[in-house]
Amino acid sequence: MFTEYEIESMIEYPEVKEATKTLKKDFLKTEAPYLEINDEDFFSLIIMAPTIGIAMADGKITLFEEMALNKKARKLSKGGYFMKKDPVVYAMKFLIKNYYNWSDKFMAVLKETIKVTCGINELDLGRPPGEGDVDYNEYRQAVLHSPYLLIRFIASFFLENDEDIINQNHKIGKEEYQRMILIGEKLELDKIPVFQMFCKTFK
Repeated sequence: MFTEYEIESMIEYPEVKEATKTLKKDFLKTEAPYLEINDEDFFSLIIMAPTIGIAMADGKITLFEEMALNKKARKLSKGGYFMKKDPVVYAMKFLIKNYYNWSDKFMAVLKETIKVTCGINELDLGRPPGEGDVDYNEYRQAVLHSPYLLIRFIASFFLENDEDIINQNHKIGKEEYQRMILIGEKLELDKIPVFQMFCKTFK
């Protein structure tokens, strides 16, 4: 799970800031013309998009899923909002309402963010896993040797708790798993061996 300070640092990359501002202008104009949200909090909403997509995989968001999304959104909000309306939680309602109209645009910003902040093109990301079950020791080593920020992206998008990243027994529903694979493809994480191994840890 990213901290507000990591969010603040990532959005300082010129490419990320420009993409965030452009999407924010388009989203507010179309979906929420009276919503007041700063760039950092809107970028937090972008970070939430994969998690929202997985929660909506079966066509609805349960009360439990809504509570989990709100909890994650509050942690990402700049400055923290405990006694007043949280801007990321509030903006998230607009995204959920028309998620399928916006998901590709949000994923495009995330794909650029991952590419820029992790320097994907310059990395030796190891060899792809073989067929069948993942070798757990090999997976653990791949996680430990991968860029810190890349692992943070994977954990923030697809896990409730970051510390579960090195775990060989993740459990997930069929629809949620298929949605995770689809999101991985849209973000081009599917080309990265550690993500391929991560997906194989799910039952």
